[in-house]
Amino acid sequence: MLLKPDCIPCILKMATSSIKKLTADEEVIKQLMTRVLQIPALRGLNWGITSPEAIETVMDIIMEEFHTLDPFRSLKQEQNAKALELYPKLKQLVEQSDDPLFCAVNLAIMGNSIDLMISDRSIDVENVLEQQLKDQVAEKHFRAFREKLGKAGSLLYLGDNAGEIVFDKVLIETINALYAPRVFFVVRGVPALNDVTITEALEVGMDRVATVISNGMKQPVPGTVLSRCSSELRELFQNCDLIISKGGGNFDSLEGEKDHFRKITFMLLAKCPPYSEYFKAQMYQPLLANFF
Repeated sequence: MLLKPDCIPCILKMATSSIKKLTADEEVIKQLMTRVLQIPALRGLNWGITSPEAIETVMDIIMEEFHTLDPFRSLKQEQNAKALELYPKLKQLVEQSDDPLFCAVNLAIMGNSIDLMISDRSIDVENVLEQQLKDQVAEKHFRAFREKLGKAGSLLYLGDNAGEIVFDKVLIETINALYAPRVFFVVRGVPALNDVTITEALEVGMDRVATVISNGMKQPVPGTVLSRCSSELRELFQNCDLIISKGGGNFDSLEGEKDHFRKITFMLLAKCPPYSEYFKAQMYQPLLANFF
């Protein structure tokens, strides 16, 4: 999905929140935000890119200022640790459910609410569990997903944020137990905001339930731009039977890849008006989108 007018204030809020997580020096914050405000896409001068591509430039500015390739590493580690504390509860919910796959899918999508870069406060991850009991994906969409999954011998799973990946792990474990496809879990090639890299994936033991691979991108893009990914990932995109795309960044960067839509299931929350309008969903509704 290309940049929308609503995306600009959202990205600016994310940029401010992200910088404040790294410094309390108001002069530094002002200086960096002045640079962020010069980005053409955030001035309404380039509508032909996606939000993840605009955020790439924000990341470049932050990495340059703080002299590190992974400025949010400690925050990702903290969010993984908090989510891992919930892992036994997540497993219990799934195992005691009348439909383990339905429960695991809903939990995985609710895990998408863990986003350190948007919230100015620490996330109460346990609220994710409470929310899961209230809002669930539409039954018809889940049935379509189950049908696709039942025919899939191989699964490409595109990861999103740290912390959230613990919820993804529970879903993959559930899929493995029911269908046993060959699963590839895709992480960012280089750090981008609080998105998962190989480091965070190994931290939660994702390598024990799937083959963990990098998307091969060498820039800090919180998304999956196929033309910039490795040949290995592009080949998997072609050959895997089913692709699960988690989160807004992956959706934004893949929405234009219509040739692959029949294989992709998008899992995310309708966190913003553009998503709500695109999917014809209420705000914060869990989304399980299958295209045929």
